[in-house]
Amino acid sequence: MRVDELRRLSLFSGLTDDQITELLAAGSEVPIVPGVDLFHEGDHADFWWVLVDGAIDLIRHVGREDNVVGKMDVPGRWAGGFRAWDDHGVYLATGRGVAPGRVLQVPSVALREKSTAWFPFGAHLVEGLYGTARTIESTVRQRESLVTLGTLAAGLAHEINNPAAAATRAVDTLEQACQTLLASLGRLAQGEISALQFTALDALRRELEPPATVLDPLATADIEDELSSWLASHGVDRDWMIAPTFAASGVDLAWCERAASVLHGAALEPGLEWVASTLAVATLISEVKESTRRVSELVAAVRSYSQLDRASMQHIQVTDGIESTLVMLSHKLRNQITVVRDFDSHLPRIDAYAGELNQVWTNVIDNAVDAMEGGGTLRISTRAEGKDVVVEITDTGHGLPAQVAARAFEAFYTTKEVGKGTGLGLDIARRIVVERHGGTIDIDSRPGETVVRVCLPLGRSEASEV
Repeated sequence: MRVDELRRLSLFSGLTDDQITELLAAGSEVPIVPGVDLFHEGDHADFWWVLVDGAIDLIRHVGREDNVVGKMDVPGRWAGGFRAWDDHGVYLATGRGVAPGRVLQVPSVALREKSTAWFPFGAHLVEGLYGTARTIESTVRQRESLVTLGTLAAGLAHEINNPAAAATRAVDTLEQACQTLLASLGRLAQGEISALQFTALDALRRELEPPATVLDPLATADIEDELSSWLASHGVDRDWMIAPTFAASGVDLAWCERAASVLHGAALEPGLEWVASTLAVATLISEVKESTRRVSELVAAVRSYSQLDRASMQHIQVTDGIESTLVMLSHKLRNQITVVRDFDSHLPRIDAYAGELNQVWTNVIDNAVDAMEGGGTLRISTRAEGKDVVVEITDTGHGLPAQVAARAFEAFYTTKEVGKGTGLGLDIARRIVVERHGGTIDIDSRPGETVVRVCLPLGRSEASEV
């Protein structure tokens, strides 16, 4: 390639012959072959390509299709070379030959040297432009991360609200049940019930146990009608309050007849009311215990997830962090998503930054859920393999195209729409696994199955035993 060939291109109108000679010496001539790619979308833009003659299509992969987004068919048009000003610069499209011709290929390093030497002010402006763009992109990602934190907090609030509301309702009803219990005891005392009668009634109460299986609403309604009829026929006015509690507690007509043989006349209604109140109180206390237990579990899961009260480096069981993450994302796992756990019961502990690993699990699991579009199976497995602990997170989504899987761990690369995902990115996951823990992370994807595999080295004490 000669100086006069480049001199005809308007791109080089401001250069001297000596400068063009230097550029030619730094670069090389590359032939254009129709159908052959010169550079690929997503690869590091290590070369600057200047069209001398011929034609090149610029192709981008969008969704599942390749689309021509531009064409280099006028001599002097150029592509790539971005690493001359940005270390993270990548080709924005694939360059594929269309018509035979030639391009000048100049390494980005050489382009940086020449531009800095010939146009120092312009080189500073271009480099500043790329730096500003990177800063803005980083700020947007941080904003997305904050939005994700708000989403997690909202989901957690919803999870806590359910048991908390249940506990509140149970406490309100418990207050009424206790008042009824005390009132019925007062009426029994006024009826001069004997100690022997009360002891016999209490023995009957202790025999009652809730049914082993929950009856369907129609069966329960039938039992309530039978009990209500019996109570009304025996002069019990408050059958509407007693019958539902008796039905839920497994009371039958035979038990009622035995209770009637113990209690006589006016003592029957307050006695049965007292039994119903004690049963209701026991049920409500059980509901409060279960609700508060669930709240405590959620709080413990958040504490485990955040790791705010623990040292940075810990000797941990990996599955603990995974379980905490599943709790944090439980609001996204309800809609027809089945979670299958295949945990090694003898999995050794590792030395790790637990809070940072939880970010990895959050991002990978969230991606898996999004890939399944609301329905599918999420399988999480753990096992020991040599001196590593291996975690595999598998989803039954559509899978990733090879081009996307190859770039999944690049900084700032995403295929999600604005507002989707965790805002963390697989690049951060890779840095946490690889740089912080000395492990590996990779993706194996095919239609109907995508596996993200994380290998984490054992702690020194554990590794020495392997």
